[in-house]
This record gives sequence, C-alpha cells and structure tokens, in this order.
Amino acid sequence: MTTNPRSFTAVLHDITSDIRDIVRLEVRLARTEVRDEAGKAAAAGAMLGVGAACGLFGLLFTLLAAVYGLALVLPLWAAALLVGMVLAVAAAVMVRLGLARWRRVDPVPDKTIRSVKEQVGWAKPQLR
Repeated sequence: MTTNPRSFTAVLHDITSDIRDIVRLEVRLARTEVRDEAGKAAAAGAMLGVGAACGLFGLLFTLLAAVYGLALVLPLWAAALLVGMVLAVAAAVMVRLGLARWRRVDPVPDKTIRSVKEQVGWAKPQLR
C-alpha cells in the first residue's frame, strides 16, 4: 500500500495559511480586548466629567444661596468660606471616585499577549 505524500509546497502553503489564520484571530482578540478597556476608560472619564460639572454647578448655585442664608447669622466672608469648603470636599470625593475607577482600566491586552506567547511557544518546536 503506497501513500501519496504531499509536496513540500503544499505543506508550506498549509503552514502559511494556518499562521495567517492565527495572526488574524489574535488581531481580532486584541481588538476586542482594547475595545472593552476603552469602554471602561470612557465610563471613568465620564464619571470624572460629571463629578467636575456637578462640583462646578453645585459650587455656583449653592454658594450663592448658602452665602445669602448664612450672611444673616455670620459675617459675609465667613458664610462664603464655610460654603466654599463644604463644596470643595464634595467635589474632592467625586474626583477621588472617578480616579479610583480610572486606575482599574488596564490598557494592555493581557489575554492576547498570553495567547501569542502560547502560539509562539507552540510554533517554535514545529519550525525546527
């Protein structure tokens, strides 16, 4: 029983095709990972923006109302200082929460890196 061995060019073509498929899949995985992390970054950035806007609007309107109210029992400068300090603390809390979320964003596609290392480790013995 004789077998018809495949030609060297056919084997080389199959290897090239497999490598191309692997690279294509790795690029797709990297794109998916980066998109997921970009979504996290966008959410953290949005929270930072909303925190800053809330701090600013809260500062403007509440300062005005609170200063007028406190000016009835305190000197005007003391009323403005008290209101400003309270709003600064609130803004600091929002910015801290946003930064905490921002730090959880991982821009490195870890799964792709692990997968590429695994593929390279698998391919090295095959190429020798």
